[in-house]
Amino acid sequence: MAFSNRCLLSFFLALITGVPALAASPQKGTEILWDKFGVAHVFAKSTEDLFYGYGWAQAQSHGNLLLHLYGESRGRAAEYFGPSGLAGDKWVWTNSVPQRSAEWLTKQTPEFRKYLEAFAKGINDYAAKNPGALSEEAKRVLPVTALDPIEHTHRIVHFTYMAPLRLGAPAAAAAPADETASLSLNDTPEGIGSNSWAIAPGHTADGKAMLLGNPHLAWGGWQTYYEIHLMAPGIDLYGASQVGFPVLRFMFSQYLGFNQTVNSPHLADLYRIKTQGDGYLLDGKVLPFEKETHEIKIRQADGTFKTETLEIRRTVQGPIVKQDHGDSIALRVAALDRPFMLEEYWQMDTAHNFESYQKAVSRLQVPTFNIIYADRDGHIEYLWNAAMPRRGKGDLAYWAGIVPGDTSETLWHDYLTYEELPKVIDPSNGFVHNTNDPPWNAAWPNTLDPAKYPPYLAPVNISFRAESSLRMLTEHDKLTYDQFIELKHSTKAELADRILPELLDAAAKYGTPLAKQAADVLAKWDRHVEADSKGAVLFYNWATKFMGPALGSQAGFAIAYDLKSPLTTPRGLKDPEKAAGQLDAAAAQTIGESGALDVEWGKVMRYQLGGVDLPANGGFGNLGIFRVITFGPLHDGTRSQIHGETWVSTVEFTNPPKARVLMSYGNSSQPGSPHLTDQLPYLTKKQLRTPWRTRAEIEANLESRVRF
Repeated sequence: MAFSNRCLLSFFLALITGVPALAASPQKGTEILWDKFGVAHVFAKSTEDLFYGYGWAQAQSHGNLLLHLYGESRGRAAEYFGPSGLAGDKWVWTNSVPQRSAEWLTKQTPEFRKYLEAFAKGINDYAAKNPGALSEEAKRVLPVTALDPIEHTHRIVHFTYMAPLRLGAPAAAAAPADETASLSLNDTPEGIGSNSWAIAPGHTADGKAMLLGNPHLAWGGWQTYYEIHLMAPGIDLYGASQVGFPVLRFMFSQYLGFNQTVNSPHLADLYRIKTQGDGYLLDGKVLPFEKETHEIKIRQADGTFKTETLEIRRTVQGPIVKQDHGDSIALRVAALDRPFMLEEYWQMDTAHNFESYQKAVSRLQVPTFNIIYADRDGHIEYLWNAAMPRRGKGDLAYWAGIVPGDTSETLWHDYLTYEELPKVIDPSNGFVHNTNDPPWNAAWPNTLDPAKYPPYLAPVNISFRAESSLRMLTEHDKLTYDQFIELKHSTKAELADRILPELLDAAAKYGTPLAKQAADVLAKWDRHVEADSKGAVLFYNWATKFMGPALGSQAGFAIAYDLKSPLTTPRGLKDPEKAAGQLDAAAAQTIGESGALDVEWGKVMRYQLGGVDLPANGGFGNLGIFRVITFGPLHDGTRSQIHGETWVSTVEFTNPPKARVLMSYGNSSQPGSPHLTDQLPYLTKKQLRTPWRTRAEIEANLESRVRF
């Protein structure tokens, strides 16, 4: 039934748009060359064939994951995989992802629609010719259509990045009152972050622009990145995107490159809806709810199905997603009227100069993410990119709460233009950067004044990771490419510079004998988190007590953050005696967990994946460490990586571009693949790979080949 329903939908969409629902087979001569790191190099005779090869490659490298993700994005995870998918299915249907995606597909240009069809056909053809390579679970999702990549990217961007499920469970009409007393959408999914730099020619030793892309996401699931090389007439792109995306979000070509970091704009609002009878109040009038029911099939362990009915109520703001103190809470998400996100990415990917790139990015069909750009002509740009609603009142705190839904005064319909968004182009200081912090210090000295932008746009704060980034870039006037890579691997804990001298003084004055022993260890520590660093584990344990488990609070600093002094604030101890007591507790914890105050960082913090177990370097970004690795809970004396240092790309725009890359967890998640752990040794050694980009280089490092 799933197969025929999907085919019928594709058939009717084809009738509406006049575009064939199935792409043609690729032209003879199109091929995929797989190198020794499992990177697919697609050599295609046309752009349509290029998308076909990209679909095939993703299916070969991540087929089980890819199809699971598409099943989730259809809102049919419970049907395909069992009850664990039910909550996600409810979120997808409550927010109309399948219906809206189908509408968006009809609006694609005929040319780009062909590309999506080709991408889907590549996946299907791989599955048909390699049935034993995919799990039985995954094959339930087949066949894939052009709708799937739209559906998936819509779910991930709008309802995972912008309005994540964990911030609001779907609510039926009969949901219990007071289900939650506190809601907020001023957040991003846990574990999401990135670093990016663009350096202008005047700030480099060789007079060539340089670009760093370094996203920090979870090591698995929908956040998994995929490295790819795409070549067709007039196209030569290298980069990465998340599994299931048919375009590149991180890329470079011979002309230019761009990368993205999460910027967390407030693009989803919660409204308190006042019900009256069978309707709700708006401007003194009672309006009827739009009502919809959806039947969700739930696969049972014995292969049978149960059915659950989801009742959905919608208001002019959006669907009801929660109950709070007896009131219904509606969700309004930005950019649901912008169907061309994937096409904009492709236009950005294939631009040849700053002008054509600007034409693409200014469409604002991509609704979120900072974008950092550099090109061979020497241009650099930082853009705080967002489909930001033009709100008539209120600051960020106001919109981060639950706003009144009984008045149209809070109901926005328009967006800020590209010209109105914060951006920095070719600054005199010679660089732009972002580490997920607000836009104000994108270049230094500060070039963006928060007072010139709406008060609901972004907070005025900064992370220690951002300050570490600024410090490194301002300390070097003319960066060589090797220095650029060396700085990218920095494991220095910026927080230690701001706090450690006073902590040592506090321990000497107020500390217990154990705290004084701990201070002696910290005094000898070099303030880095290398595998052999002694004192780093102790400092981390102290910091979690001083700043909270998430290392997010700055309440304990004597001097608060100042926008004009990001290299020196915040700093100092507000309560030295309390800090000394926290050091005593951290010392006891460190001894209890590892047996020694001066345990090496890499003995506790490990890279553990697919049976490989290696000592780790890098650490928690909120300690001000640029080389971000987040480690999970302690288990048998060690902590394993869960997030950070995923895709890394460093580019110098020589002719041809000079590049070094790494995909930390490898480029395939399929069972038995050697490319799950083959890049971990590079990670532990703080090394990058040279990507093979000419046919001669690829042929010399060939693992296998697929000809069509």
